[in-house]
Amino acid sequence: MPYSVTEINEAIRRNPAGFARDCDAAYMEKVRNAAGKIAAHHGESHIVLLSGPSGSGKTAVTLKVRDALKTLGITSHTVSMWDYLIPSDSETVPRDQHGDVDYLSPFSLDADLLNRHFAMLDRGELIQIPEFEFAWQTRSDTLTRPMRLGKDEIVIFEGVHALNDIIAGKNSKAFKLYIAARSDIFDGENLLFDRAWIRLCRRIAHDFHLGAWVRFTLRMWEKARQRELLYISPYKKNADLMFDSSLPFSASALKPFVVPLLEQLPKGKHQVVKDILRAYEKIDSLDERFIAPDSLARAFIGGNTHSHTD
Repeated sequence: MPYSVTEINEAIRRNPAGFARDCDAAYMEKVRNAAGKIAAHHGESHIVLLSGPSGSGKTAVTLKVRDALKTLGITSHTVSMWDYLIPSDSETVPRDQHGDVDYLSPFSLDADLLNRHFAMLDRGELIQIPEFEFAWQTRSDTLTRPMRLGKDEIVIFEGVHALNDIIAGKNSKAFKLYIAARSDIFDGENLLFDRAWIRLCRRIAHDFHLGAWVRFTLRMWEKARQRELLYISPYKKNADLMFDSSLPFSASALKPFVVPLLEQLPKGKHQVVKDILRAYEKIDSLDERFIAPDSLARAFIGGNTHSHTD
């Protein structure tokens, strides 16, 4: 749903606390809706496949959905699909033009093992979830995690390639969830703030809290966008539900954290920085004190116990 910068600014000036509270309430309604759909589907499959681009808040949304599922009597578990990567010494692992292992390729996943585990979990059988050791680029033979699902349990498999045809296409009964900030901000009929900029600003604020320089985040962002266009966006069509993780006040809440960081960068080096700063001239800030401790926004600006997100 597109947002109006005029309406956002007016709401912040009139009643910032109430505006933030209403936005969070609408977001939680989306969370409950997602949990309800997953719960209704779990009789057909206990598997949820979750994907989304960088800065979407996948971790934060998943935690909220898990809490909502618990109120519906459903216990949920989360598994990272990175643990199903093929070891680097395998003959089948994909390599790039330089001969290095290409762990961004969907074919770097052990799809056969994943699909076998999905089927076993749906049958109530015990599996051993592997753990991938990135330092050695191999799967551990000892650091496995046993899992068996009961009648009212589901497992969320999260990964870049979760909705790829090699995974989702072979698991038609699994519930497929795509999470992204999907709303732009308009100034009248003109696009003012692109939805992708929300995700970039989230990453800048979040990474800075973890000690990362903005230049590093921007460099990684360019790679992430390339990966997104190749491996994520083409397969969002496979989703049963597209979850919009944007909030009307997202850009406003991020402004006090992001703008000072962007203004320190060399002028003219990054076009996206120039565009974001120009757009922020028309967007009012939302003071942090009006943002609830459990708001999704806290996952990026800090002040939340679950502040790590993706």
